[in-house]
Amino acid sequence: MKRKLRVGVLFGGRSGEHEVSLASARSVMDAIDRRKYEVVPIGITKEGRWLLGGDPWRTLRAQAVYALGPGDEPAVEALPDPGATSESPLLPATPETAPLRPAEWLGRLDVIFPLLHGPYGEDGTVQGLLELADIPYVGCGVASSAVGMDKALMKAIFRAEGLPVVNYLVVKRRDWERSPEAIIDLIERELGYPCFAKPANLGSSVGISKIHDRSEVAAALNLAARYDRKILVEWAVPQAREIECSVLGNDEPIASVVGEIIPSREFYSYEAKYLDDASELLIPAPLPPEVSEQVRDLAVRAFLALDCAGLARVDFLVERDTHAIYLNELNTIPGFTPISMYPKLWEATGLSYPELIDRLIQLALDRYEEKQRTATSI
Repeated sequence: MKRKLRVGVLFGGRSGEHEVSLASARSVMDAIDRRKYEVVPIGITKEGRWLLGGDPWRTLRAQAVYALGPGDEPAVEALPDPGATSESPLLPATPETAPLRPAEWLGRLDVIFPLLHGPYGEDGTVQGLLELADIPYVGCGVASSAVGMDKALMKAIFRAEGLPVVNYLVVKRRDWERSPEAIIDLIERELGYPCFAKPANLGSSVGISKIHDRSEVAAALNLAARYDRKILVEWAVPQAREIECSVLGNDEPIASVVGEIIPSREFYSYEAKYLDDASELLIPAPLPPEVSEQVRDLAVRAFLALDCAGLARVDFLVERDTHAIYLNELNTIPGFTPISMYPKLWEATGLSYPELIDRLIQLALDRYEEKQRTATSI
């Protein structure tokens, strides 16, 4: 019999999106075809310690729930506790295996499925480790992951490629702390209100605020500065509709049907995404056919502009009355929770969740094989 491929599912990490990563990993491990794949869960704590062998998902889940304090959002508390995450871990947690370094341990796997959202996982750092370990992995490479994580660099490339983006400013944390009044004056002069402030290197709407007037600027920028040294401040599209499109492929990517999110709150915040069930997902989005096709075309162009691979979810803002389209951002490791838009859009396009996971693993192997054709010596 042909042996199962060993798929390492990598989750957790040193990021404000740690809990979201646990939810995504749980969903993928539940849906993957166990007849074809042996799943090996690999956890990373918030301190950056790798959990190899045993049942790292339950360990991290327990830590996340235990760490909840007054005012914290219980993003993980509601997650199911299904028991062991792997029927046959690749290596047991024994003293004999403990000395193995992550790169050595990863080398015993056939492919890695990274589900590390945010910094130290979605930003090219782990991708670099996997490149050095010479192991196939799902998703974008080092450069596209890094640029896709940094919203300021991403928007600069999109603008250079002629893709439609809103007006924005990049504010450094140090400049904000030194000259807050000057920064506020700059925001009012260049953007006006309302506008949004967000960390440049984070996702899942962590640290995002909508600013309605001058009195709200300080709290919004202080919140964003808590998570990053670079803050992105953007003009708010009037009567904006939240439109998303999933992209799948390597050099010849394809786009899914287009979906729309009706947030339960003023905008699609972290709470609206993960902590309540009141947000609506409309698939397909009720847009004129020509607008949907334009969104799909722009999604593929954005994917190619960053030289992405495997998967990405591309988010747009569309003016309700004029249907003017603005490319908001591209997510190189979009959420894979049960309520996440990326898999839902592909399901509506005709690709089930298990089939999507299977396709992503195959794309990772194809990309790895293609890279082996590249000469590394003269």
